[in-house]
Amino acid sequence: MASATKPGLRPANPPLPAVRPANPSFSSGPCAKRPGWSLDALSGAYLGRSHRAAGPKARLAEVITRSKAVLGMPADWRLGIVPASDTGAVEMALWSLLGARGVDVLAWESFSKDWGTDIVKQLKLPDARVISAPYGQLPDLASADAARDVVFVWNGTTSGVRLPNADWIAADRQGLAICDATSAAFAMDLPWSKLDVVTWSWQKVLGGEAAHGMLALSPRAVERLESHKPAWPMPKIFRMTKDGKLNEDIFKGETINTPSMLAVEDALDGLRWAESIGGLPALIARSEANLAAIAGWVARTPWVDFLAEDAANRSCTSICLKIAAPWFTALDAEAQAKAAKSLASLLDKEGVALDAANYRDAPPGLRIWGGATVETADIEALLPWLDWAFAQVEAEQQKAAA
Repeated sequence: MASATKPGLRPANPPLPAVRPANPSFSSGPCAKRPGWSLDALSGAYLGRSHRAAGPKARLAEVITRSKAVLGMPADWRLGIVPASDTGAVEMALWSLLGARGVDVLAWESFSKDWGTDIVKQLKLPDARVISAPYGQLPDLASADAARDVVFVWNGTTSGVRLPNADWIAADRQGLAICDATSAAFAMDLPWSKLDVVTWSWQKVLGGEAAHGMLALSPRAVERLESHKPAWPMPKIFRMTKDGKLNEDIFKGETINTPSMLAVEDALDGLRWAESIGGLPALIARSEANLAAIAGWVARTPWVDFLAEDAANRSCTSICLKIAAPWFTALDAEAQAKAAKSLASLLDKEGVALDAANYRDAPPGLRIWGGATVETADIEALLPWLDWAFAQVEAEQQKAAA
């Protein structure tokens, strides 16, 4: 709940704030482009060329090598570019690796629940447990069994709840730790020694355009691929082995299907920008600064609170906010959704926050992307507009109730 020590509400119908965000793009995917980006960044793209030709293939390999370097990925891990964004990368891992032992799924927001649904209802694994928690909370991490595989997101893109650490993952685990890190990679410190599969997409923290996903495999994951044959048919785009051995070509830039070389060039631009500002530490610092700016505002603003209940678990990328005003919480679910939609619509119409509504399956509120490509100055400029928009919605509510 919002703190009782916060000052009172601002007067209804305040004047328009004087400063607007220079970049109003706060979408949680595709996300804001890096500062200074323009179409000129893509001028070197290999357009109209086969992705298997030497030049384009070298660009794909460069995405892999630069990604591994920026993230500090261990040298013995494989990293590949795979179809269908992060979703494709996760599905490849689930369909290719699961079934050798029991599996636990940690689910606390929309996408992690989707992985549980796929495992239970599509793969129909007989020994699968879904360990759930409602939006705003984490499930009981300690209940994950180290003898079983475990599937989880590192950061809940639709809930704004992230893992605080990997202490709950056993160093001597027998199962694989399969991590969907799409809104965490490049903004949070991933403990590679505690993970076996990590996935993400280009269109999140580095602001790339949608196309392919990234799939990282530890030596333990490779061993599983080469020793375990799934009981179900394997579509072509999921196949990572050939004659029982890992298809190493996938992890050298020879993609399973045709990538967009324009999107590849954009991914490289984001990686080069990350290197130029100081690499992973700088990316993390930028994201954390954005969270800190919003946290300071939330602490002094009575009508809003974080959806994440524990401060230690609050995401610095997908920053999810709930409306805590008593009149709002007294509304039924349909009326709450309508009021939250009106709030996001006002921000959109003023051109100060585009695509800032909550995810469609999440509790009504706002979702502000705070990843590394977002300038903290734009976050700070946005905050008075959030107060302004809320005052308009509140006034309309009071008028309707009169």
